Amino acid sequence: MKYDVIVLGSGPGGYVTAIRASQLGLKTAVIEREALGGICLNWGCIPTKALLKSANVFEYIEHAEDYGISVASPKADFKGMVARSRGVADGMSKGVQFLMKKNKIDVIMGNGKLLPGKQIEVTAADGTVQAVSAGHIIIATGARSRHLPSIPQDGKNIIGYREAMTLEKQPKRLVVVGSGAIGVEFAYFYNAIGTEVTVVEYQNRIVPVEDADVSKQLEKSFKKAGIKVMTSSEVLGVASKGGEQTVTIKTKKGEETIKCDVVLSAAGVVSNIENIGLEDVGIVVDGGKIMVDDFYASNIPGYYAIGDCVPGPALAHVASAEGITCVEKIAGHSPEPIDYGNIPGCTYCFPEVASVGMTEAQAKDAGHEIKVGKFPFSASGKASASGHKDGFVKLIFDAKYGELLGGHMIGANVTEMVAELVALRKLETTGHELIKTIHPHPTLSEAVMEAAAAAYGEVIHL
Repeated sequence: MKYDVIVLGSGPGGYVTAIRASQLGLKTAVIEREALGGICLNWGCIPTKALLKSANVFEYIEHAEDYGISVASPKADFKGMVARSRGVADGMSKGVQFLMKKNKIDVIMGNGKLLPGKQIEVTAADGTVQAVSAGHIIIATGARSRHLPSIPQDGKNIIGYREAMTLEKQPKRLVVVGSGAIGVEFAYFYNAIGTEVTVVEYQNRIVPVEDADVSKQLEKSFKKAGIKVMTSSEVLGVASKGGEQTVTIKTKKGEETIKCDVVLSAAGVVSNIENIGLEDVGIVVDGGKIMVDDFYASNIPGYYAIGDCVPGPALAHVASAEGITCVEKIAGHSPEPIDYGNIPGCTYCFPEVASVGMTEAQAKDAGHEIKVGKFPFSASGKASASGHKDGFVKLIFDAKYGELLGGHMIGANVTEMVAELVALRKLETTGHELIKTIHPHPTLSEAVMEAAAAAYGEVIHL
């Protein structure tokens, strides 16, 4: 069968790419080996947020008396939480099926392998093989949990994020290795429902890609919640005996051992680029990533790649944007290359973390003379009313031109607020213009305006 575009993989990069291609009048097919929606909808973004919401609701009930409400002692139903999470994921995957039909996109289930001549060989679950071809083939195969040699995953005692979402029973003690988004989200979830959690981070602070002030605040909030945080620490190995894990950790003070039921390895992801025919076609790979140009074309004409299998942030919204840019270029449009300096990052632990642009350290290292404004949620009326006063908004401006270089937030619902900063940076709005942008009261978003005012010595509520 011959198509204009074939997308290999149906995650948030792949299925969005296919829909945009179809909208542009291109005959399109998607090849998927497991489930429509990929990791994000089935085993990542969506089901984890469902689990986190369950933990959030449980915490609200536990602290109901703080809001003047009396309830019986709540109990976390771990299996019920997992079942709800899987139900949400299944619903979203069915939604993608609907979108495929609506946009007249052919879905071919099976393992796809690239062939020269713009072809893909697809092997179905029953072993049958078919070949399909297209003028343009877009690789969107995503990524999977990275396996560390010192903590080999067995799916039971040492697990990755997929198993963390579907454990048969709640562990009493959990060690989380790595404090990126995946690590801190699961640390929050399990701690909130009563598991004893330890986070082990190799770097000298948790969420190390974030601004240092954000890392400091999150560690403070985690410790207040009862999570043990170990930074500048390395897991040397895990020994399993009788269902109990003994984790050996190298710290500044020497080696230490921790006993737990389960170890969660959350040390990042690795691209799914093995056994898909890259070598057969001659597509260049470097550092485990497919090399592409500004519009995601590989070195071989007619073959493209987007998302977690190319260099750049391994984020769902980035993959979607890359796919749209790629097919618009294929269709003869003139899309702008993506500005990777203006990509929002969100972490959905509690308190939430959201950021865009440079950290304070990065701005200084880049040679900028800066103005920094910080507004704590402890001074926000809406935060006080909601009962969540931990956190702040921190904005970094270029002192000479007023350009917003970076924005960093930690607190309740900040992942819903960061898009304002992305738009401000896209529109090249200055600090003074932001100060004069009227924000509604009472809202958490007022903290953005107040942080800008703080940078220029005009803050009102501090």
